[in-house]
Amino acid sequence: MLNAIKPPKPPKEPRRRWTKDAVVSNLAYLTMVLPGAIWLILFAYLPMPGIVMAFKDYRLQRPPEDYWIQNRFIYSLIESPWVGLENFRYLVLPTNLSNTIMFVRNTVLYNLLFIVAGLICSIALAVIIYELTNRFWAKLYHSIFFLPFFISWVVVAYVVFALANHSGIINTALAAWNLPPLEIYKEKIWWPFIFLLGNLWKYTGYSSILYLAIITGIDRQLYEAAAIDGASKWQQFWNVTLPHLVPTIVILQILAVGRIFGSDFDMFYTLPAGSVFVRDVTTTIDVYVFNMLRSTAPLGYPAAVAFVQSVVGFVLIIVTNYIVRKTRPEMALF
Repeated sequence: MLNAIKPPKPPKEPRRRWTKDAVVSNLAYLTMVLPGAIWLILFAYLPMPGIVMAFKDYRLQRPPEDYWIQNRFIYSLIESPWVGLENFRYLVLPTNLSNTIMFVRNTVLYNLLFIVAGLICSIALAVIIYELTNRFWAKLYHSIFFLPFFISWVVVAYVVFALANHSGIINTALAAWNLPPLEIYKEKIWWPFIFLLGNLWKYTGYSSILYLAIITGIDRQLYEAAAIDGASKWQQFWNVTLPHLVPTIVILQILAVGRIFGSDFDMFYTLPAGSVFVRDVTTTIDVYVFNMLRSTAPLGYPAAVAFVQSVVGFVLIIVTNYIVRKTRPEMALF
């Protein structure tokens, strides 16, 4: 029996290389990317060797005069003794395990709340602004919603304190009406709502920009055809607008899941104003790390926490993207 003749393999395409002409023709785009690339190198890649601090008993030391590196931080990073996983064991000690669980719980639950509520409000705002027929009012309203993104959380914290402290505006008004005071800095029940409102107030306008740009690019003939077929505005949203938004929503949510172990440090640190009464519902992992840096705890402990945050975030992105690629390959991030 004659062996089956195998078809010849197609020739490999030559690898495309960037030539001088290609660089010149794309110089405008490369120049636009350059500031972001420089920022990424300086603040994301150069500090990466510092992750070894999580595995060392770091102690700041002065280098000898004849040592080849005179920088105290780098010298201490090299010379500090290796302790392996000892810094990580600190997080699960019986005396610290309850705190670790509490900080992780707060971080994850708040992020899940922000992801769901933020997605709904951002899309709703984008659709509402797009549906406004008067372009002047549409731009004005979007600018109003976008402005909070540029306001510092420190300013917001002072405003909240002026409104809701024991002798603030709200409690003064309640006292005038013979109503009990509102003690938000002593009562834990208010803080999930405060953080949610603060997050939506600050980021909804910013997050809606991308969705608004996608909706603006949808062919108007699709809406006209749906209207002729008798589709209501709600049906047009579900059958025309939402399918165009889904790929972007999926990519953004993959990235959001990767940040689920992180938190908006400025918001969680400044708004509670350091109140110990609400610490159990306002302290996240980032605030915990900052408090450890301010304390006398070894620097290896907060370094270990930050390392776990990075690893978990990376794993979550890989797993989430794998699930999306198996179900809807065209929507995967990579």
